Amino acid sequence: MPILVKIKNISGNPLPHYQTPESAGVDLTASIEAPIILKPMQRALIATGLFLELPSGYEAQIRPRSGLALKHGITVLNSPGTIDADYRGEIKILLINFGSQDFEVNSGDRIAQMIICNHETATWVAVSELAESVRGTGGYGSTGV
Repeated sequence: MPILVKIKNISGNPLPHYQTPESAGVDLTASIEAPIILKPMQRALIATGLFLELPSGYEAQIRPRSGLALKHGITVLNSPGTIDADYRGEIKILLINFGSQDFEVNSGDRIAQMIICNHETATWVAVSELAESVRGTGGYGSTGV
Protein backbone atom coordinates (compact mmCIF):
# COMPACT_ATOMS: atom_id res chain seq x y z
CA MET A 1 0.00 0.00 0.00
CA PRO A 2 1.46 3.41 -0.92
CA ILE A 3 2.65 5.73 1.82
CA LEU A 4 2.09 9.47 1.71
CA VAL A 5 5.24 11.53 1.25
CA LYS A 6 5.12 15.30 1.36
CA ILE A 7 7.23 16.90 -1.38
CA LYS A 8 8.12 20.51 -2.13
CA ASN A 9 9.07 21.16 -5.75
CA ILE A 10 10.80 24.42 -6.72
CA SER A 11 12.38 23.00 -9.87
CA GLY A 12 9.80 23.76 -12.54
CA ASN A 13 10.07 20.07 -13.52
CA PRO A 14 7.17 17.64 -12.98
CA LEU A 15 6.95 15.76 -9.69
CA PRO A 16 8.76 12.42 -9.66
CA HIS A 17 6.50 9.64 -10.87
CA TYR A 18 6.69 5.90 -11.49
CA GLN A 19 7.33 5.09 -15.16
CA THR A 20 5.46 1.75 -14.98
CA PRO A 21 2.97 0.24 -12.48
CA GLU A 22 5.62 -2.13 -11.06
CA SER A 23 8.52 0.36 -10.90
CA ALA A 24 10.34 0.44 -7.56
CA GLY A 25 11.91 3.83 -8.09
CA VAL A 26 11.12 7.24 -9.52
CA ASP A 27 13.50 9.22 -11.69
CA LEU A 28 14.97 12.44 -10.32
CA THR A 29 15.71 15.31 -12.68
CA ALA A 30 18.35 18.01 -12.66
CA SER A 31 17.27 21.52 -11.72
CA ILE A 32 20.18 23.72 -12.78
CA GLU A 33 20.48 27.20 -14.28
CA ALA A 34 23.08 26.26 -16.91
CA PRO A 35 24.39 22.99 -18.35
CA ILE A 36 27.10 21.22 -16.34
CA ILE A 37 29.85 19.41 -18.25
CA LEU A 38 31.25 16.40 -16.41
CA LYS A 39 34.68 15.53 -17.76
CA PRO A 40 35.96 11.96 -17.33
CA MET A 41 36.61 11.25 -13.62
CA GLN A 42 34.99 14.56 -12.62
CA ARG A 43 32.17 14.72 -10.08
CA ALA A 44 29.53 17.34 -9.40
CA LEU A 45 26.67 17.88 -6.97
CA ILE A 46 23.51 18.35 -9.04
CA ALA A 47 20.45 20.10 -7.59
CA THR A 48 16.96 18.65 -8.09
CA GLY A 49 14.79 21.41 -6.61
CA LEU A 50 13.02 18.77 -4.49
CA PHE A 51 12.55 18.67 -0.72
CA LEU A 52 10.92 15.75 1.15
CA GLU A 53 9.13 15.11 4.41
CA LEU A 54 9.34 11.35 4.86
CA PRO A 55 7.34 9.53 7.52
CA SER A 56 9.27 8.31 10.54
CA GLY A 57 10.74 4.85 9.91
CA TYR A 58 11.37 5.51 6.21
CA GLU A 59 14.34 6.60 4.13
CA ALA A 60 14.81 7.55 0.50
CA GLN A 61 17.64 5.79 -1.32
CA ILE A 62 19.31 7.53 -4.25
CA ARG A 63 20.65 5.17 -6.90
CA PRO A 64 22.16 5.44 -10.39
CA ARG A 65 20.10 5.11 -13.55
CA SER A 66 21.23 1.95 -15.32
CA GLY A 67 21.02 3.47 -18.80
CA LEU A 68 23.34 6.36 -17.89
CA ALA A 69 25.80 3.94 -16.32
CA LEU A 70 25.81 1.58 -19.31
CA LYS A 71 25.83 4.15 -22.11
CA HIS A 72 27.93 6.93 -20.59
CA GLY A 73 29.65 5.67 -17.41
CA ILE A 74 27.63 8.12 -15.29
CA THR A 75 26.81 6.94 -11.77
CA VAL A 76 25.93 8.18 -8.29
CA LEU A 77 29.19 8.31 -6.37
CA ASN A 78 27.83 7.60 -2.88
CA SER A 79 25.42 4.92 -4.05
CA PRO A 80 23.05 4.29 -2.54
CA GLY A 81 22.75 7.69 -0.97
CA THR A 82 20.44 7.91 2.02
CA ILE A 83 17.94 10.66 2.77
CA ASP A 84 16.81 10.40 6.37
CA ALA A 85 13.26 11.12 7.49
CA ASP A 86 14.35 14.20 9.45
CA TYR A 87 16.28 15.82 6.56
CA ARG A 88 14.48 18.83 5.09
CA GLY A 89 17.13 20.21 2.73
CA GLU A 90 17.19 19.99 -1.04
CA ILE A 91 17.91 16.61 -2.59
CA LYS A 92 21.18 16.87 -4.49
CA ILE A 93 22.76 14.09 -6.53
CA LEU A 94 26.52 13.44 -6.48
CA LEU A 95 27.25 12.31 -10.03
CA ILE A 96 30.61 11.10 -11.36
CA ASN A 97 31.68 10.46 -14.92
CA PHE A 98 33.54 7.13 -15.17
CA GLY A 99 33.19 7.29 -18.96
CA SER A 100 35.84 8.28 -21.46
CA GLN A 101 34.03 11.34 -22.88
CA ASP A 102 32.58 14.57 -21.51
CA PHE A 103 28.94 14.28 -20.40
CA GLU A 104 26.53 17.23 -20.38
CA VAL A 105 23.83 17.52 -17.73
CA ASN A 106 20.94 19.85 -18.56
CA SER A 107 18.01 21.01 -16.47
CA GLY A 108 15.22 18.44 -16.73
CA ASP A 109 17.56 15.51 -17.49
CA ARG A 110 16.79 12.34 -15.55
CA ILE A 111 19.97 11.81 -13.54
CA ALA A 112 19.19 9.30 -10.75
CA GLN A 113 16.42 7.25 -9.25
CA MET A 114 14.90 7.35 -5.78
CA ILE A 115 13.39 4.45 -3.87
CA ILE A 116 11.41 4.86 -0.64
CA CYS A 117 12.16 2.11 1.91
CA ASN A 118 11.13 1.41 5.46
CA HIS A 119 13.88 0.57 7.93
CA GLU A 120 14.44 -0.55 11.49
CA THR A 121 16.41 1.21 14.19
CA ALA A 122 18.56 -0.79 16.57
CA THR A 123 19.09 -0.72 20.30
CA TRP A 124 22.78 -1.48 20.79
CA VAL A 125 23.77 -3.92 23.54
CA ALA A 126 27.45 -3.87 24.50
CA VAL A 127 28.87 -7.36 25.16
CA SER A 128 32.36 -8.76 25.68
CA GLU A 129 31.86 -11.75 23.36
CA LEU A 130 29.65 -12.77 20.45
CA ALA A 131 28.08 -16.18 19.77
CA GLU A 132 30.02 -18.51 17.46
CA SER A 133 28.82 -19.07 13.88
CA VAL A 134 29.76 -21.38 11.02
CA ARG A 135 31.35 -18.52 9.11
CA GLY A 136 33.14 -17.02 12.08
CA THR A 137 35.43 -14.13 11.22
CA GLY A 138 35.80 -15.02 7.53
CA GLY A 139 35.50 -11.81 5.55
CA TYR A 140 36.20 -10.70 1.99
CA GLY A 141 36.33 -13.73 -0.31
CA SER A 142 36.12 -16.27 2.50
CA THR A 143 33.16 -18.10 0.96
CA GLY A 144 34.81 -18.61 -2.43
CA VAL A 145 34.61 -16.99 -5.83
